[in-house]
Amino acid sequence: MTTNGITRNGGLQQAKAVDGREELDSPGIKVWRLVLTGGPCGGKTTAQNRLATFFESLGWRVFRVPETATILLNGGISFALLTDEQRLEFQENLLKTMFQIEDTYFSLATTQNRNCLVICDRGAMDCSAYLPKQDWEKILEKNNLNEVDIRDNRYSQVIHLVTA
Repeated sequence: MTTNGITRNGGLQQAKAVDGREELDSPGIKVWRLVLTGGPCGGKTTAQNRLATFFESLGWRVFRVPETATILLNGGISFALLTDEQRLEFQENLLKTMFQIEDTYFSLATTQNRNCLVICDRGAMDCSAYLPKQDWEKILEKNNLNEVDIRDNRYSQVIHLVTA
């Protein structure tokens, strides 16, 4: 089974034509989707920098997906000023935006001619930690999403860093 052009285990696929061009997604080329998650000051940025430096020294291409919530919140959104309905809508749009940003990097990763590591600063399941369970389930149902698929198939690996 594949998810967005990557085998579920982050493994290999044959080259294929996409929009009239051949994607470099050939045997021997790996794409690894890694999520770094955890609380504030847990070391996500430090880990991301160290992993990137290490894998780049091995000849891998490394993409760094920024934290979507930070991008949106830096635009002037204040949670304290939002109603419950607005918070729910924000979280739904946050999830959709996160998927789109990640998919941009994941798609580009499949076109590289060398192994590629995509490091995500937080993953899609992080959204569920900021919502009551019933609101998370509403978002999943409304957008025809499956929690198990997001949790188990979207990423090759998730590393949870604990605040010291």
